[in-house]
Amino acid sequence: MNLILLGPPGAGKGTQAVRIAERNRLTALSSGDILRGEIRAGSDVGQRAAPFVQSGGLVPDEIITAVMLAGLRRLPAGQGFILDGFPRTVAQAEALTAGLAAAGIRIDAVLNFHLDDAQIVRRIAGRRTCGSCQATYNVHFLPPRSPDVCDRCGSALVQRADDREDVVQNRLATYRQQTAPLVDYYRKIGLLKNIDAAAVPEHVEQQVARVLDGLGG
Repeated sequence: MNLILLGPPGAGKGTQAVRIAERNRLTALSSGDILRGEIRAGSDVGQRAAPFVQSGGLVPDEIITAVMLAGLRRLPAGQGFILDGFPRTVAQAEALTAGLAAAGIRIDAVLNFHLDDAQIVRRIAGRRTCGSCQATYNVHFLPPRSPDVCDRCGSALVQRADDREDVVQNRLATYRQQTAPLVDYYRKIGLLKNIDAAAVPEHVEQQVARVLDGLGG
């Protein structure tokens, strides 16, 4: 079984990727992990990507797609996978589809985790992290016993810069502009499966399980 996970930041894709992988014995692959692996390995595509990563620039579509295809080819024959964080644009999706077809690999389903913007902002902007032990909390859903104090070690809790509401709004705007069109792309080719990400993780996992069980594989 080969899957792609789509959805805005804060929709819980990372949590579900781990659960799906464990339940179905799949390998969860993130674009960042594969990119760093190819650079460490000194592969041709890794060397092409390295200057962009080192300079902090965006890796061009053709290079990141080549990186992902290289990472997929490193998997044992027949090993199913989950792609989380890739593709991010329709151009990447089209290149991925062509590359997988050339390798005789098909995507079985694209799981689209839907969550409205207000809920996303509430989830992400409410996060707090302990600066000492890295424990995480949420002021709305999982608050510490004492405000702004870690339950574990008593250190101060902080809000990461990228969790501020204005930053989250910008991240969502980028997602809607660049990544959301993928929903239409995968709907048109019949792979899209919508998942209500507003539910608690256990209920989201149940939705995913029903979808995957319905694939017959």
